[in-house]
Amino acid sequence: MARCKKQPKRFDQINVIPFIDIMLVLLVMVLTTATFIKQGVIPIELPEAKASEKEDLKKEISVYVNAKGEMFYEKEKVDAKELEVKLSQIDKKQTVVLRSDKESRFQDFVTVMDILKRLKHEQLYIVTKE
Repeated sequence: MARCKKQPKRFDQINVIPFIDIMLVLLVMVLTTATFIKQGVIPIELPEAKASEKEDLKKEISVYVNAKGEMFYEKEKVDAKELEVKLSQIDKKQTVVLRSDKESRFQDFVTVMDILKRLKHEQLYIVTKE
């Protein structure tokens, strides 16, 4: 019986699996960095919600309530009366995004909601994390 020598295997194709692995790692790094950037300037810990939808928001007004009960219109600290004055100056169809810390008092959340309802704002989003 004659033994055949094995010919060395030719590499006709490029192995793209390591390239895909590197790209996935880069994608994960970009997504996590983008999440931290979008979180905002004022440190609040968002409550969780099971059913949530992400909307593509156009120009929006942000209202924050932190754990101490302090209210912020955009990045400016305001009290309830100042918040009502500032919200009354914007269009009723303007999107208002409410970010309330999960440790804040429920009364602070209700105060902001009451102001928005009194001013008849139609576009309100409450931000939670999944």
